[in-house]
Amino acid sequence: MSASPTGGITAAGPRARAAAAATDPSDIETQALRGLTRTPKCLPPALFYDDRGSALFDRITRLDAYYPTRAETAILRRRAPEIATHAGSGAVLVDYGAGSSVKTRLVLDALDRPAAWVPIDVSAGHLERAAAAIARDHPGLLVAPLVADFTAALDLPDAVTALPGPRLGFFPGSTIGNLAPEEAAAFLRRAACLLGRDGRLIVGVDLVKDEDRLLAAYDDPEGVTAAFNLNLLARLNREARADFDPTAFAHRARWNAGLCRIEMHLESLTDQVVSVAGRPIRFRAGETIHTENSHKYTPETFARLARRAGWRSQACWTDAARDFSVHELVQSH
Repeated sequence: MSASPTGGITAAGPRARAAAAATDPSDIETQALRGLTRTPKCLPPALFYDDRGSALFDRITRLDAYYPTRAETAILRRRAPEIATHAGSGAVLVDYGAGSSVKTRLVLDALDRPAAWVPIDVSAGHLERAAAAIARDHPGLLVAPLVADFTAALDLPDAVTALPGPRLGFFPGSTIGNLAPEEAAAFLRRAACLLGRDGRLIVGVDLVKDEDRLLAAYDDPEGVTAAFNLNLLARLNREARADFDPTAFAHRARWNAGLCRIEMHLESLTDQVVSVAGRPIRFRAGETIHTENSHKYTPETFARLARRAGWRSQACWTDAARDFSVHELVQSH
């Protein structure tokens, strides 16, 4: 899907199906059934981000226990001028998983006469609001939102493709950690194609640290992350003809040391049968739906992953506590 510069989102091109995946009810039913009939059961994390899920995630980023947003924001405040200098004048900022775009502003405001901003997100309502706010604050900037799953193959809108300026990709929030390493490498290869040979990519990467701190960030005492996880069931009830009882499931966060990742699950609290799109799905007490991974890296292990995908980590910046890192990637020629 693509958008007019004024923010009105319209379908365009042969890849519109991929962009519509997060909002087409039949596709949501297909994704739900595919994951819930597997062993073990799972659901794709893109389904988290309906309007309520996106709002809950914004609340998560403001929690005391959730350090990544504060750490990454501190890095970007310090390094945005350097990023802008490297990007050059008239850049097109391609913003993967744009969300509320708070961190985007730190980069966008530092750029020298940016030509366009292309935010990509699966939540249409959230994206529309963010696009309208940026367009209002940056008159003359081409704002061309894409409602899409950024892990799929994408095309830039025609109006953006015609612009001559350099491409700067922006992938904050350690969202790359939600992808398995082989999926992350595939994303980086697709980003290289979209951004072009001279494109750059700024990536936020969460770092390995004490298990207790990691678990607290994904199972906060306020229960916001639990509400975010359980909202997925409410969305399936609404959009996939399901009849989940959210009170019959509990949020679980686990550290998988072998795979160096936090896992989020929804655990069935009882033996039960749930109907999804007309099909019965059986759950045993204690059985879980695996809803999300968040892989953690060291600066060295992420740089190796980037090299496998044709990128070189030109710079790696961390916050003072070394909780989080931001990599500036350039393509290996």
